[in-house]
Amino acid sequence: MIDLRLLREDPDRVRASQRARGEDVALVDALLSADELRRSSGVRFDELRNEQKSLGKLIPKATPEERTELLKKAEQLKADVKAADAAQDEADAEAKRLLLLLGNIVHDDVPVGGEEDFVVLETHGTIRDFGAEGFEPKDHLELGEALGAIDMERGAKVSGSRFYYLTGIGALLELALVNAAIAQATEAGFIPMLTPALVRPRAMEGTGFLGQAAENVYHLEKDDYYLVGTSEVPLAAYHMDEIVEADKLPLRYAGFSPCFRREAGTYGKDTRGIFRVHQFDKVEMFSYVDPADAEAEHRRLLEWEKQWLTGLELPFQVIDVATGDLGASASRKFDCEAWIPTQGKYRELTSASNCDSFQARRLSVRMREDRKVRPLATLNGTLCAVPRTIVALLENHQLPDGSVRVPEMLRPYLGGREILEPVSK
Repeated sequence: MIDLRLLREDPDRVRASQRARGEDVALVDALLSADELRRSSGVRFDELRNEQKSLGKLIPKATPEERTELLKKAEQLKADVKAADAAQDEADAEAKRLLLLLGNIVHDDVPVGGEEDFVVLETHGTIRDFGAEGFEPKDHLELGEALGAIDMERGAKVSGSRFYYLTGIGALLELALVNAAIAQATEAGFIPMLTPALVRPRAMEGTGFLGQAAENVYHLEKDDYYLVGTSEVPLAAYHMDEIVEADKLPLRYAGFSPCFRREAGTYGKDTRGIFRVHQFDKVEMFSYVDPADAEAEHRRLLEWEKQWLTGLELPFQVIDVATGDLGASASRKFDCEAWIPTQGKYRELTSASNCDSFQARRLSVRMREDRKVRPLATLNGTLCAVPRTIVALLENHQLPDGSVRVPEMLRPYLGGREILEPVSK
């Protein structure tokens, strides 16, 4: 959540942020009114409570005649205090409810607009000219089936559409990618983590996934647990309700977990193969830092993602995501999009988000420096979303006979294999 002082002191900035996101600007004024009512209700309760305490001191000293009148007044004050307390609680709950609906303040440098209004910051690698090489590229599913790596048909039989099996070399390729990603993150100073896939509501709400993203979240109603769509959620909640000493920062974690997403609203989009699925595995980088270092950490996360994609020898571009395509928690987000030959365009493979103190305030994660306690900043960056990475690898490194060249970086994690050979024709 945002700092309420910012809302009170500069509501126009908050309105501008909401407008840039394409969100309801009226929410800002509703929250301002709720905050004012919350504060005035608190003042009213305190006034009545003080009056009640003062009256309580007078009663023992009063004459019998005065005591009768004072006791009558005390009864009325008791009812008034109770009503004021309830009004204060109600006003506080409404202010908190509205505050949780408000997205993070968008960074001034973020391009304004919708999904297609991103700005390309960098382009890396060379796109292959398959025509010049003399063959038409196959898509990842055709390649994966020939390699004995992907089985969509049985995935659908067992679990429904957008589920799949990774088999044989496909399973080994996932393990290779995960191990290589964890190795890179560990070398960079991240602590590897295996995180829970089920979390309580506060963890999901605290990271901002029960607002605009709620439709894509799986909820187990009987137990009131949520299946995470990213290990960002359990990593953000790892230090929930804790105070971290400033000299311990930055804290960096690399989480590996299964991820679950409904992909609501995407029916008919990317339905072929494993590009957009309901369950997948992912390695996620997560940082807790001093807010003063958040922008620099954001750039560091991006550099680690670029290092990863360069090591996989994939052509990619870096984009500055536009305001209307930001998640509620992010003030700014950089995506790395890999070239997908059969789609003829770049598609998102990794992302890095600066959430400033937005998540930390919601989860009560604070830092202590010189005896002062204040919210810290959190950032997250996808290092390897496995299925999409497999898509990019198979399509970009395919050979005319349907085999696939293994990037040199991955070979030690695949038993030294240089080529993935088809198992069927």
